[in-house]
Amino acid sequence: MSWDNMPLLIILVLAVIGNNQSVSLAVAGLLLIKLMGCTVWFPYIENHGLNAGIIILTMAVLTPLAQGRVSAGDMLVAFKTQPGLIAIIVGIFVSWLATQGVYFLKASPEATTSLIVGTIVGVCFLQGLAVGPLIAGGIVAIIMNLLNLFTQ
Repeated sequence: MSWDNMPLLIILVLAVIGNNQSVSLAVAGLLLIKLMGCTVWFPYIENHGLNAGIIILTMAVLTPLAQGRVSAGDMLVAFKTQPGLIAIIVGIFVSWLATQGVYFLKASPEATTSLIVGTIVGVCFLQGLAVGPLIAGGIVAIIMNLLNLFTQ
């Protein structure tokens, strides 16, 4: 095994220590792909993995609707409640924030490593979810834009 694998191995160790199965499986999968010599898959995973993950996550969130556990009537009632209205506003804001994160990560790829380290620490030791880099990128983009306003 080459030294090129060391960052992934360190992340795997952190994930195991932090008892985070999703990060452990993701890293183990990437290491397996790399060790099997199937690195031609990496560009596909990089280009389409995020979208595939969001699709699967969205399917999981919508499953109660598909199962009939939540009806259209239940949804309408929820929209009229304070938590329902707040959830709509927060959902709009977070989706916009994630989009800002995508733009930021494309424009500042050097920040990706820092966001990933922060996300791994949050996932492994604070029982967070690995959806953090996009939201974190959006927050960093907003903070950087605010700092740029004050430094000009």
